[in-house]
Amino acid sequence: METNRQKKIGALLQNDLVDILQGEIRKNGINNLIISISKVNVTTDLSIAKVHLSVFPTDKAPEILAAIKTNTPLIKHDLAQRVKNQLRKVPNLTFYIDDSLDYIEGIDNALKGNENPIENPDLLDKRKKS
Repeated sequence: METNRQKKIGALLQNDLVDILQGEIRKNGINNLIISISKVNVTTDLSIAKVHLSVFPTDKAPEILAAIKTNTPLIKHDLAQRVKNQLRKVPNLTFYIDDSLDYIEGIDNALKGNENPIENPDLLDKRKKS
């Protein structure tokens, strides 16, 4: 269960991280790439922030995640400059790709009958109608 303090700090970090990452994209002149932060979870001792990223197009996600992980110290430094008046110590940042949207889309498609979620339907016993 997250405390209110964890939620507030998570929201604060989320807003500033979005600014930082989108600023980097603009600065490097990268077009047709969208990065959003779906969630920031802060540990109870406020030492680690887990940042869940959504990247569009999704095929760029591994490459973007690698670039962000390489630049984590710089991102943390930028973040520290922004939140120095609100936080004494900036949590260490760990970045993850949030694939929940892909997962939801997969469920939607399965429910609509567009695709069968079972990869090999022949393995299932055929039910006899009685």
